[in-house]
Amino acid sequence: QVQLVESGGRLVQAGGSLRLSCVASGLPFSSYSMGWFRQAPGKEREFVAAISAGDRSTFGATVKGRFTISRDKAKNTVFLQMNSLKPEDTAVHYCAASFSGGTMSDEAAWRYWGQGTQVTVSS
Repeated sequence: QVQLVESGGRLVQAGGSLRLSCVASGLPFSSYSMGWFRQAPGKEREFVAAISAGDRSTFGATVKGRFTISRDKAKNTVFLQMNSLKPEDTAVHYCAASFSGGTMSDEAAWRYWGQGTQVTVSS
């Protein structure tokens, strides 16, 4: 059974930083692409970042230059480092795994999802 468990979300002031973690189990982590999406109240789910099995990363336009994504294959964990946070980054952030092909920013292309972790950025 595949499980993705996110952690690290909390309340932070604008301009601050957070690192989210997602621990994966039940899948061959080293072979899978991993991604992060987020959803703010009343808005559609938005692509944040993804990292391929070969450690190539890609980012959504709203976070490019501020966020980085990395993975620790020994710990089956993917990280999202978020810097220069803005109030508009407030959202539930979800971890995703098993990209089936196509465009990484397409949530329909990801098979497994975590429950999410709340990030709140105050102004």
